[in-house]
Amino acid sequence: METILQITDLEVSYGSVVALKDITFNVKSGEIVVLVGANGAGKTTTLRAISGLVKPKKGEIIFEGKRIDHLHPHKIVRLGISHAPEGRRIFGTLTVYENLMLGAYTQKQIDKNTLEWIYNLFPRLKERSKQLAGTLSGGEQQMLAVGRALMSKPKLLLLDEPSLGLSPALTKIIFDTVKQIRNSGVTILMVEQNAKAALKFANRGYVLEVGKIVLSGTSEELLSSQKVVEAYLGRK
Repeated sequence: METILQITDLEVSYGSVVALKDITFNVKSGEIVVLVGANGAGKTTTLRAISGLVKPKKGEIIFEGKRIDHLHPHKIVRLGISHAPEGRRIFGTLTVYENLMLGAYTQKQIDKNTLEWIYNLFPRLKERSKQLAGTLSGGEQQMLAVGRALMSKPKLLLLDEPSLGLSPALTKIIFDTVKQIRNSGVTILMVEQNAKAALKFANRGYVLEVGKIVLSGTSEELLSSQKVVEAYLGRK
């Protein structure tokens, strides 16, 4: 598999606070890669740096052979990276359909096939297309956040805590859908606190602690790592 995303020696600071220090990792085309770690480890900052929402102090972000760490977010979206942020960030006073259309703002015209594909992934969105997004349940809002990100037809989808606040049943639905999205040809880089559930279907993972990668490996390797088991899987 070819490398679609390469991050090298990435450093991000918020004022005098260093959020990421010398982060180096890659994502290969067709993979699901998960970043795990405690709150404040730098997982969300990593995604925000990739999508251009924060600017690195140093280091490189290469997407499909092109350096993107100096680009504005909308240009990064046009290149093929889309970001479903933590907390969903939907527009509650707009309808489900209007939220989805905002996800396609970089496209010259709306791709009806993409919209139908998203409706097939999340039938509830089609059922509630005229409903105000703010009236949706938490699970439906998460579906909308992912669907909106897919409207730009990304090659790489960044997912930040897609299971946050969801029941185990809804979490399974979201994760099953993530696998369907990957199977359609979209590469996925995901931040997830539910490490056990995420590692069960991801290809590889990286463990972050205080802004640094301290462990990496295949999902099987991380699930069997005593350090990961004790720190993130809740058993010894």
